[in-house]
Amino acid sequence: MAACGSNNNTTAAASSSSASAAASSAASAPASSGSMASSAPMTSASAMTSGSPMTSGGPMTSGGAMTSGASTSAMTSEPGMVAANFAGAGFTCATGSLRSSGSTAQGTVIAQWIKAYNTKCSATINAYGGGGSGKGVTDFISNQTDFGGSDSALKTAQFADAKSKRCATNDAIDLPMVTGPISLSYNLSGVSKLILTPTVLVGIFGGKITNWNDPAIAAVNPGVTLPSLAIATVHRSDSSGTTDNFTKYLTKAGGWTFTGGKSWTAPGGTGAQGSDGVAKAIGSTTGSIGYVEWGFAQSNKLTYAEIDNGGGAVALTAASAGLAVSSAKLVGTGKDLSLSIDYATKAAGAYPVILVTYEIVCSAGNAGKAALLKSFLGYTATDGQTALVGLGAAPLPAAIQSKVVDAVKALS
Repeated sequence: MAACGSNNNTTAAASSSSASAAASSAASAPASSGSMASSAPMTSASAMTSGSPMTSGGPMTSGGAMTSGASTSAMTSEPGMVAANFAGAGFTCATGSLRSSGSTAQGTVIAQWIKAYNTKCSATINAYGGGGSGKGVTDFISNQTDFGGSDSALKTAQFADAKSKRCATNDAIDLPMVTGPISLSYNLSGVSKLILTPTVLVGIFGGKITNWNDPAIAAVNPGVTLPSLAIATVHRSDSSGTTDNFTKYLTKAGGWTFTGGKSWTAPGGTGAQGSDGVAKAIGSTTGSIGYVEWGFAQSNKLTYAEIDNGGGAVALTAASAGLAVSSAKLVGTGKDLSLSIDYATKAAGAYPVILVTYEIVCSAGNAGKAALLKSFLGYTATDGQTALVGLGAAPLPAAIQSKVVDAVKALS
């Protein structure tokens, strides 16, 4: 996620004195498409403030983390829930270096985490390598890194490869760490507010809707003057978890028929390398639209659309993204925490175009890196969550966070 920057949209909601007030304010805020200040409110599903151990409907461990329920249970949290902090969750500092690469969606976030952790703990964790989710998985399995970042959970074959080639016959696991809203950013002079539906997005990115004044776009934007201007779509040219998640959204919510996955397969459009490349291409091309993580839209001062999945138009905010991910289901087995996101949700106030970035790590067999991996990932799962809104991301809902804390504490 790129650092938050100002843009030409309005801030979705102001800070509130209580979590419940913040949630209400954010859910009813006007279309925002705007920069989110670091003090912007989060819902109870996404509010991550350091403090006392959290409580939830499930039994709690002494470290304040909720024990796991059924593997397909919905990840919900209760109003007023607060995050565990680093020390309160039982984590302590460690020193040394770690190598990592992968998802560009979390690039700015993890750079900030590494800087903050190194300062806090006098460690020397290496700079994040980036390169995209595909590279993150490949580098991890080939033992080029100590953990990898990916916006898509490991596939069955990748689990098997990691177990046999990387983790000394132990399982690799996906640890959800960052909620990354995907913006539908556009470059359209004079149009500061735009509503898009899954069906319209499928038409645009599938090449069926080619002009901004198309009746299908006009129908969901009454009163908006849309120019007669060709639409120029921008997609990722590299192996991308953002592409994987965006096409999953299009498929489940809009009936997308092109092959999904980390590679873009629909014809037409312009490809760009990495999240930053997509953002810059949109910013420099009049009439363009592309899918790019919220933080990169903010830092490049892009305008982005509200999304209507059928329950009303929803602006992209930390709160609205948090509402969507809070209903995700845990589908991982054993210690794996991979999630299934309901991209077709019509829940009021939930922004549905999201991804979750996973840190991929060996559950055991980490040898001399185990203590530092446990400490650093413990930091990212606790204190590190408080910085995410200011970096164009959304914190983990508390019920998911508690499971991540448990999994990190069990690393060896």
